[in-house]
Amino acid sequence: MNAYQNIEISLNYIEQHLNEKIETEELAEIACLSKFYYQRLFKRLIRKSVHEYIKLRRLAVAAKALRNSEERILDIALQCGFSDHANFTRAFKDAYHITPDEYRRDLPMLNTFAKPELSSYYTAIDENIPLIAGGIVLEIQRKTAADSETYFGLEKAVNAAGQIPVGESTGIDAPGQLWREFHAQKTDDIFDSHVELGVSHSADPDKGTFLYFAGGMVSSAAVCPEHMIRYTLPAGEYVVCRIEAESFEELVTAALDQAIRYLFETWFPRRKLITKPFMAEKYYQKSAGFSYMEIWLMPE
Repeated sequence: MNAYQNIEISLNYIEQHLNEKIETEELAEIACLSKFYYQRLFKRLIRKSVHEYIKLRRLAVAAKALRNSEERILDIALQCGFSDHANFTRAFKDAYHITPDEYRRDLPMLNTFAKPELSSYYTAIDENIPLIAGGIVLEIQRKTAADSETYFGLEKAVNAAGQIPVGESTGIDAPGQLWREFHAQKTDDIFDSHVELGVSHSADPDKGTFLYFAGGMVSSAAVCPEHMIRYTLPAGEYVVCRIEAESFEELVTAALDQAIRYLFETWFPRRKLITKPFMAEKYYQKSAGFSYMEIWLMPE
């Protein structure tokens, strides 16, 4: 058994017992490792301490419950392994910079910490071969875009350190909030296509930010509204990662994060490839029971 598999076994255990007290000694025993080596290996692979990871997974489950149920906050806190309302509120605010009450009232988009699928990071798939991991499907292929594509939308600077997986930090999901703004302003008379595009580009290392664009495809002859900007996806050669998931919510959160990690930490490094400094997320109209998107990257 590889070392990551020992940790993965303990991750599965954590997921099944989030509402219970979980001791590091118990996890180390489950992983067949000493407590010392288990903690070191866990931090190396997950990039969080055992304690921090358990807390972030509990908070992610709690946030989903706050969004989708009308249960009392105290009941949700206890069901997710927190000792009382105050302890839960403090942990929630530390992670997301708002209280559970504020989150339930306003329902902003959040960066939550998903359970990682470690096995996928150690599987180097070939092009056009699907990889199934943790309920999602990834497939990578080369594509040639013969023509450029035109999109109208909104754009803002995003703090890289506050985003998952880029900055490994939880908090408000700034790109997700921008998508909400775009959909509130989108009109069918201009956006006659069902293709939408999110683009991360123009990183500023000194400020620790990058620009994020969220918009919809339009005709190249369309006139851009004053409150929006035009973005052109250039023609050229791309590496495209298609992602499928069981729900749209899963697609744009855990599945997208996992795909980005796999591309930049496994697939590209093993092929000794680098990409130009932008990443496009292309979303297609979802059909009943089926959701998919593509990540578009341009190799140097």
